[in-house]
Amino acid sequence: MSSNTKPIGVAYEDQNILGANVVLVDEQLGYTAAAQGTVTQETSKSTAVTLNKPAGQITMNAASLAATTNVTFTFNNSFISANDVIVLNVNGGTTAAYNVYTSVLGAGSASITLRNITANPLAEAVVLNYALIHCV
Repeated sequence: MSSNTKPIGVAYEDQNILGANVVLVDEQLGYTAAAQGTVTQETSKSTAVTLNKPAGQITMNAASLAATTNVTFTFNNSFISANDVIVLNVNGGTTAAYNVYTSVLGAGSASITLRNITANPLAEAVVLNYALIHCV
């Protein structure tokens, strides 16, 4: 039996991080395909979306966003708690044209803000990747 394996009845448990202070991996740490989802924004870039998955993609509406302008929408997600961190990045759209961030966070929802940082209006369906980090 390896030092990382301990008996738990008739089976063995190879990974036990309950109560651990450190989690180390040699390759990847993330979400399974079952934990991810997609949602497409209807109507406008300010229309709320709902996706009850801890990770996934939000495809925004293709409405025009003026130069150097922000737009905010509500992201409803039952996995979000008030202590969580939402990691966001732009995965589709004009390269280096947008900033994205969480502007408000509460139990069950967050406000996501997208900013067009270019000198021109852009009309495209920006794709946002997100992942939740749960903080207890």
